[in-house]
Amino acid sequence: MSLNDTPSGERIHIGFFGRRNAGKSSLVNAVTGQELAVVSDVKGTTTDPVYKAMELLPLGPVEIIDTPGFDDEGALGELRVKKTRQILAKTDIAVLVVDGSTGLTDCDKELITLFRERELPYIIAYNKSDLTGSEFAKDNEISVSAAENKNIFELKEMIGTLAKNAVSERRIIGDLLNAGDIVVLVTPIDGSAPKGRMILPQVQTLRDILDADAIPVFAKEGQLADALAGLARPPKMVVTDSQVFGMVSKTVPADIPLTSFSILMARYKGFLDAAVRGAAKIRTLREGDTVLISEGCTHHRQCGDIGAVKLPALLKKYTGKSLNIELSSGRDFPEELGKYALVIHCGGCMLNEREMSHRQNTAKAAGVPFTNYGTAIACMNGILKRSLGIFPDLAKELSE
Repeated sequence: MSLNDTPSGERIHIGFFGRRNAGKSSLVNAVTGQELAVVSDVKGTTTDPVYKAMELLPLGPVEIIDTPGFDDEGALGELRVKKTRQILAKTDIAVLVVDGSTGLTDCDKELITLFRERELPYIIAYNKSDLTGSEFAKDNEISVSAAENKNIFELKEMIGTLAKNAVSERRIIGDLLNAGDIVVLVTPIDGSAPKGRMILPQVQTLRDILDADAIPVFAKEGQLADALAGLARPPKMVVTDSQVFGMVSKTVPADIPLTSFSILMARYKGFLDAAVRGAAKIRTLREGDTVLISEGCTHHRQCGDIGAVKLPALLKKYTGKSLNIELSSGRDFPEELGKYALVIHCGGCMLNEREMSHRQNTAKAAGVPFTNYGTAIACMNGILKRSLGIFPDLAKELSE
């Protein structure tokens, strides 16, 4: 991903669903104006979800997802249907592609039920209108022809209308700042840092600070004391990478608010309250409990990896217990969480808000506490209350 790309987690995810041979892939190609998906008269041509990040006017940055047929059969078919269900967890807008020559089937109705259960905005696109001559014109229905490019512009306009409601107005940090405020950002550069660039939460936080007309100052953890001493006035707050939370808390004076990128991301993704409650459960972990540590992205795990190495070591030191640690990454988040005593998730910068909400709700339904890296690390370093000082209501809740 280049620095000019919009991250996947910030794109509107548009999923195309339906039965085999309803014309999903053809419609995806027509909507995008590109040959993104393989098209064939043979049922089941799309065997795995196809993802494409792109600019789609008039919507802007989106991620298009072409899914396998929901009526697929056999053992492999069941796996494909399972994949399609998983796609629903990250979809912001669903387009149900119906074969206009057959109309709504029980399979289509099952998908509509799933959309409604998830409170997922959806459009029903009756494809192959060039063959049927039928017209559907309800609020969320439209007749289209992928073959003749009929009503494709109108379909995109309908998607655009729904997209306006799918965009979150949350800020990462900008709503906590005034113009001219100084914010010090502590960003370690170690063996696990990506070469030649900063990690995404740091970049996103930087941009939001600039959008607020505030002043960002960067420093590595070893430079922090000098950076603070060199400022003409105290900063509005210090934001640190979670991995050096303990060290940074000793350097930053008590009267200067301190938090982490991870805590800000938890608020931005809408699950900070749950993360705080989940972190409080760390002290109740028992010998032999299983903890899931989950990354939203996929990367090569190195010797100093925070999820695979640093967090497990900190958990063992803090609890004094021998715990079973399981790891997941990318799209492979378990649907069954009953065996876990705790889920510790990354900040979720590469996941959209709907998918993060799904993962949190999956844990909640299983009765499993859910927190994230920064909140857990702050808790285990004894500085969670301080790191929540910029959110007085949450800090008060922690004291009660």
